[in-house]
Amino acid sequence: MDETYIKVAGQWKYLYRAVDKSGDTVDFLLTAKRDHAAARRYLERAINLHGLLGKITIDKSGANTAAIRSVNADACGDIELRQSKYLNNIVEQDHRAVKRITDLMLGFKSFWSAQKLIAGIEAMHMVK
Repeated sequence: MDETYIKVAGQWKYLYRAVDKSGDTVDFLLTAKRDHAAARRYLERAINLHGLLGKITIDKSGANTAAIRSVNADACGDIELRQSKYLNNIVEQDHRAVKRITDLMLGFKSFWSAQKLIAGIEAMHMVK
């Protein structure tokens, strides 16, 4: 689980993404803020779509750490949290597929169009 930045209407927005061991995209979410509430919303959405996760590897992001701990406390889940910048390389390298396409556009004009286009990019990446 990781986030990257996308420029929307001249401001940086956050694209949360998760990939599995084989490098396949699990889920994604574009948000305006990078905080505990956004990370928790993304994590709950991923759990609802794909079931309870066994292990999550993240970088040293405080918002992601707090979100995983609060989901563990509320849902009585047993999600193992691994924090390592080197184990997270799979998702970091997977950002390149989205960045390669969106960087050429020099940003998006609206948040809605960014969500729709990134959903299409991610869907094509999942099919591929």
